[in-house]
Amino acid sequence: MMYGLSREKVLARIRNALAGISKDTSRHVNLSAPVLKPLVDTPDVAFARAFTETGGSFVYCGSIKEFQVKLIGLMEERSWQSVYCRDKTLQALLKDLKIPYTYSDKGLQGSAAAITRCEYLVARFGSVMVSSGTGSGRKAHVYPDTHLVFAFTSQIVQEIKDAFINIQQKYQRAIPSMVSFITGPSRTADIEKTLVMGAHGPGELILFLVES
Repeated sequence: MMYGLSREKVLARIRNALAGISKDTSRHVNLSAPVLKPLVDTPDVAFARAFTETGGSFVYCGSIKEFQVKLIGLMEERSWQSVYCRDKTLQALLKDLKIPYTYSDKGLQGSAAAITRCEYLVARFGSVMVSSGTGSGRKAHVYPDTHLVFAFTSQIVQEIKDAFINIQQKYQRAIPSMVSFITGPSRTADIEKTLVMGAHGPGELILFLVES
């Protein structure tokens, strides 16, 4: 009897609470209005700002030659003998630019940095869209302490939906098995509310953006 009495009290409270809820106003909602505000800056400026705000390091290069100079300078500054690169298209470029690289699995385990291409750069969130379709595989985005990304300004899109539309048009029915977005270096604050960088991936994300 006591259980039934308690249950009736609970149900009564629920009925009273529901009675106080305002009438449905959903018919007045403009479903065609955009959820996000329009970007104030141009896509390239918006991307650079959002990318750096998430902790990424942004390196603008006016040409491939400037990319060569800046990457070699970074390698000398960090005392990197080579960078890990599995992407054959990028390997050819590095070879032409006389930038040392390694591509063996053993080389990945011992490399402080890996360089990959990307699919698209999302201006709204400063995110880098990567996929297994670029030839970098899955490990290069996770294992090394530093993830270097090589991209062109022509790869910048405004929204995530634009990136998905473009990648679908690019690959048609052969969509890569892995498509992901990277927004800043790997991090977590789950451990005693303390921010930890590189918790489950690279602790540093550096983008070389080449004008195209």
